[in-house]
Amino acid sequence: MTAAMMLALSWPPEAYLWFKTLHIVGVVVWFAGLFYLVRLFIYHREAEDLEPTIRDAFQQQYALMERRLANIITTPGMVVAVVCAVGLLSVNPAWLQQGWMHAKLAFVAALLAYHGLCYRLMGQLQRGLCRWSGRQLRALNELPTLLLVIVVMLVVFKAQFPTGAATWLVVALVLFMAASIQFYARWRRLREERLASQADGSGA
Repeated sequence: MTAAMMLALSWPPEAYLWFKTLHIVGVVVWFAGLFYLVRLFIYHREAEDLEPTIRDAFQQQYALMERRLANIITTPGMVVAVVCAVGLLSVNPAWLQQGWMHAKLAFVAALLAYHGLCYRLMGQLQRGLCRWSGRQLRALNELPTLLLVIVVMLVVFKAQFPTGAATWLVVALVLFMAASIQFYARWRRLREERLASQADGSGA
């Protein structure tokens, strides 16, 4: 009997349900934090274009919000999700022999790398060293959505992961939504610049 099987047998019957419940809660909290954190990065970066008299105040406020969100919500959510995922695997060690779980773990590793990138960007923004534009950050903000869809599909379908037209339709819809957000943000920015230039022209 392997060590993993012995560990699985040592858990009480309700352990699986507790691990699953807390894992879902942790994933929800983690993703909520990731989605909003990069949105704050966008506001923080674009605040550099404000008047110097108010720019520093806005950037200090965004920096404070980013630290609190990352350290109080996002990272604790990640820790709960990962710890409970380990618990689920210890209850069901046979999952580690299945291809869908290998794929899921690869995408989770990508999410962990994304989480680390967010901390790096947060530090750069607070030091005024970030070279990412608002447009690039908006594109980055769409990545967790695609990863979330893929991971959920792997969990739901497991070895029967669909590869037909329906799957590609879902992927296309996610990409379409991401592109729509990017186009809307660009349109709104150009519109604001045009209105500002018109106001300056009428004032002159």
